[in-house]
Amino acid sequence: MRSPWRQAFHLEPPTGWLNDPNGLCWFGGLYHVFFQYCPESASGSGRKLWGHYESPDLVHWRFAGAPLAPDTPWDRDGVYSGSALVKDGQLQLFYTGNVKQPGDYDYITAGREGNVLRVVSPDGRTMGPKQLLLAPRDYPGFCSCHVRDPKVWRDGRGFWMVLGARSLDSRGSVLLYRSADAEHWQYAADIRSEEPFGYMWECPDYFTLDGRGILSVSPQGLAHEQTRCQNIYQSGWFPVQGPLESGRLGAFTEWDLGFDFYAPQTFLTPDGRRLLIAWMGLPDSPYANPTVAFGYQHCLTLPREVFLDREGRLCQRPARELTALCGLAQIRAESAALPFRLCAETAGSFRLTLGGGLTLQYDTGEGLFSLRFTDPVLGCGRTERFARISRVRSLELLADTSSLEIFLDGGAVVLSTRFYPAQREISLVCEGLSPVLQPMCIPEMNIEGAAAT
Repeated sequence: MRSPWRQAFHLEPPTGWLNDPNGLCWFGGLYHVFFQYCPESASGSGRKLWGHYESPDLVHWRFAGAPLAPDTPWDRDGVYSGSALVKDGQLQLFYTGNVKQPGDYDYITAGREGNVLRVVSPDGRTMGPKQLLLAPRDYPGFCSCHVRDPKVWRDGRGFWMVLGARSLDSRGSVLLYRSADAEHWQYAADIRSEEPFGYMWECPDYFTLDGRGILSVSPQGLAHEQTRCQNIYQSGWFPVQGPLESGRLGAFTEWDLGFDFYAPQTFLTPDGRRLLIAWMGLPDSPYANPTVAFGYQHCLTLPREVFLDREGRLCQRPARELTALCGLAQIRAESAALPFRLCAETAGSFRLTLGGGLTLQYDTGEGLFSLRFTDPVLGCGRTERFARISRVRSLELLADTSSLEIFLDGGAVVLSTRFYPAQREISLVCEGLSPVLQPMCIPEMNIEGAAAT
């Protein structure tokens, strides 16, 4: 039986489990999106591989198999997250090889290895031999066994790598390494906030926008608040003052305030735009996804352009290539067939109810936006999320078969969530706004195995 919640234009696993995006890049005339993949189990309880999608245009995608599997002593318990670097006409993939020693260990202070491995590929599919670059002996002595998720890039000073880390006293940070050839690496710095900020920083990324340094991390162990850090784990960014090795970090801002967002990574398009893709899910989340009954779970977010607006705010918007999916606009529709795009200019408070059980509401007096599931079946355990925002001049919503990505005030605030309507045609009730609705066509995707689910 085919799943009623297969997404139309979000990347999902053909079968099994998907989580972190990895190895994002443009190479050989194609966009490449690798992801952590467990094809045997929709709950993620099997061996971890890298799955692979490729596309010429960010719209039409082809599943290209699982080119990286745990098959050496350095990664025998899983091919974990990492990144890609195009060098000398070849694709170089860097990732964490997970090793767990048998025995009575806590696997935090003892019993685990997080090795950094490199594989060179001429095409993204054919992989050369694996090379061990860094092992636990190469990490600072204050580190626990949790060091992982290499992100590698090149600038005018050489090659750089950041690794997420947890110290022995349970403080999160990022380890910075430097290299002249992307093969031999030297420890350069430990990057951390002035005050302890969670016990682990996963999936680090570093880039610049108009000369401003941005360090992205996914911290674990933060205290929850009404409008901040509402999920079990978070993802966000620090502005960096000066070179990264100086370690001067500004205030942390979350990338996404919805229910389902984690482990984002960024990369550059051929024309120089910075794109972000994240896992539209969370580890250890308290809510469910009914697709497990159909043999698969989770998806990735749509590609988003990351940019600074005229006010200097770091914002996100759907990649411009996705407009090719949009059909003719309709006004004042009382219902819509998934998938669709909804846009509206706003000047005050508003309320939008979708499917009779999901409400998006903005109150100008409180400066508070809320995302609420009033139908527990629609949210599958999701309840409500809030965002503090002083004004909302625009609303953009991309609704796929079982997900929503919501962009407020030009993408200054974003919220993502999965939702599971009983049918493709859902009701729309609008108060305080007159949206423009566009149906979105379903692109042809070559997803091997999807037809069975």
